[in-house]
Amino acid sequence: MKKFLATLLALVMVLSLVACGGGGDDTKTPDSSTPSTGDTSTPSTGDTTTPDANPAADVKVGVILIGDENEGYSYAHIAGIRGAQQNLGLSDDQIIWYYTIPEDETAYDKCVDLADQGCDVIFTNSYGHQSFAQQAAAEYPDVTFVAMTGDTALASGLPNFKNAFTEIYEARYVSGVVAGMKVKELVEAGSLKDSNFDANGNVKLGYVGAFPFAEVVSGYTAFYLGAKSVYDKVVMDVRFTNSWFDVTGESEAAKALMAGGCVIIGQHADSTGSPTAVQAAYEAGDTVFCVGYNIDMLAAAPDAALTSPTNDWSVYYTYAIETIINGGEIMTNWAEGYDQGAVAITALGPQAAPGTAEAVAAAEAALSDGSLHVFETSKFTVGGQEVTSFLARDTDGDWVNDTDEAVFDGYLHESYFQAAPCFSLEIDGITKLN
Repeated sequence: MKKFLATLLALVMVLSLVACGGGGDDTKTPDSSTPSTGDTSTPSTGDTTTPDANPAADVKVGVILIGDENEGYSYAHIAGIRGAQQNLGLSDDQIIWYYTIPEDETAYDKCVDLADQGCDVIFTNSYGHQSFAQQAAAEYPDVTFVAMTGDTALASGLPNFKNAFTEIYEARYVSGVVAGMKVKELVEAGSLKDSNFDANGNVKLGYVGAFPFAEVVSGYTAFYLGAKSVYDKVVMDVRFTNSWFDVTGESEAAKALMAGGCVIIGQHADSTGSPTAVQAAYEAGDTVFCVGYNIDMLAAAPDAALTSPTNDWSVYYTYAIETIINGGEIMTNWAEGYDQGAVAITALGPQAAPGTAEAVAAAEAALSDGSLHVFETSKFTVGGQEVTSFLARDTDGDWVNDTDEAVFDGYLHESYFQAAPCFSLEIDGITKLN
């Protein structure tokens, strides 16, 4: 697996050279409390140095990761930073890496250590690192700290503390389109068993989730809506592992979902446990397929894997580091999707249904130009009713959103008021099993 990931990392780095983009649109993530010192959506290359100087050579970057290259989520961040490094011409000694850092006081210690080593910007990649990064940001006002996937930067009031996320829910929607195309093919071919349908004739999908957090709920809801956009008669069961990375737990959750008749298993979990279990079931003669996350799962499930939603983190890291190089200020909340090339799906597997590539291209184009919105409120219900109001942001830390109305213009605006996903509705058609 290490050899495979190393090879894949090299490929992603090459691809990132043509995938880098600018920052976010300030109108998408309003932030009047932290005025920018420049146009952060298109970082300035202003006159901050003499013509012969190279400001990039003076920048030092610190990186704190929850995992390493063998864990899909951290691997994607590693690939993104390496891509930014190549885009911006940074040397290896300008980046200091800390791998497998737990979500405890160790994260704070590493933040302080990197600041003391002269880092200009420090990135942490796990939600549980956020409070420690914020603590360090308060103590080192001249260093910029970015808590990736975090949600407290705006409320913190610290001008040097930032959050960033991608609009990965868009790619999850597209991966759902892939799943829906496969379901449609299987139904039309008569390939499914009675156990693959519920009492109302809906085809059963399954999903392995890490935690019942908004990030995961947003993702699996988008996946479900993508599938439903192609084949309307689907329902979905969700099982949680209560861990971001648990090979055994993810495998067991996938097995339980398949035992319940689920035909396609999606995931928001970081290992290959679920795809490996689905591949084994496929080889045993079951009609089952999977959709992964972060990385191409064809190595783990060469027959069963259909695709994986994935992030191109090089888009954000290039923007953020270049902004620091040019003396600008990173946006407090940054979130981009297909319109900036920050999300995608991996190559379609050999079992993808005919016509899937065309359906994917159409969905991606519509998401890019804004004619398709994942959480269009006419497309789902909660308790049989259309959603007319949803508050997007929690300002007092009680885990209940209390400000920023996110439903307007006919859809719920995900990642609009803050970078991190806010969608936590339990829509009809999806059942949490634990």
